[in-house]
Amino acid sequence: MQIRTIKRLSSTLALALALFVAAPQAQGQEATPAKLSEADRAAITRVEEYLNSVATLEARFLQVSSNGNYAEGKMYLSRPGKMRLQYDPPVPILIIVAKGNLIYVDKELQQVSYVDADDTPAGFLVREKISLFADDLIITDLVREAQTLRLSLVRAEDPLEGNLTLVLSDRPMQLKKWVVTDAQGITTTVSLLGARTGATIDSELFVFRDPRTNDTWDKF
Repeated sequence: MQIRTIKRLSSTLALALALFVAAPQAQGQEATPAKLSEADRAAITRVEEYLNSVATLEARFLQVSSNGNYAEGKMYLSRPGKMRLQYDPPVPILIIVAKGNLIYVDKELQQVSYVDADDTPAGFLVREKISLFADDLIITDLVREAQTLRLSLVRAEDPLEGNLTLVLSDRPMQLKKWVVTDAQGITTTVSLLGARTGATIDSELFVFRDPRTNDTWDKF
């Protein structure tokens, strides 16, 4: 395989995983809980209620990293527990979250990787019940603007592993994007375009049949 192809695929891998696997932050950084007013807590409760009201979501997505990487694709969410990110060509990547796993498929390299979904931001988004004040999360920041809320979270179990920021429009509330920050301060922003909630999504989209056992790579 040519060096250029290897570099491109490595870049693609980093781009895709940055969406879901928050890299460890630099040594010495700590997660400081945000000081929340009553108005802040009320806003976070509304965010929580909104997220729990979303049973299904379907949208185009635009993924941009601060290091210059770029990708587009289609996202499907079915709570609890299921998500699919289908990247547009030439990115040869498919990500499926199902049965507690995040499954990363590289069609060009014909490789499949499994990650515990609970170790990723995806695990948070597909929870059966999302509780933003739960003991396993630390709210590190809340920015309330006229039409936008920005809520930043880390996992209490390992607050140094990375940061997830949800960006929502307000009144009516809608998830617009999320941002994952890695150890080097590189941010990957995923913007949702034309999102639809409440639609019926084909359950087959979340079924993973390992293509290494047959010749079905072209179907993913």
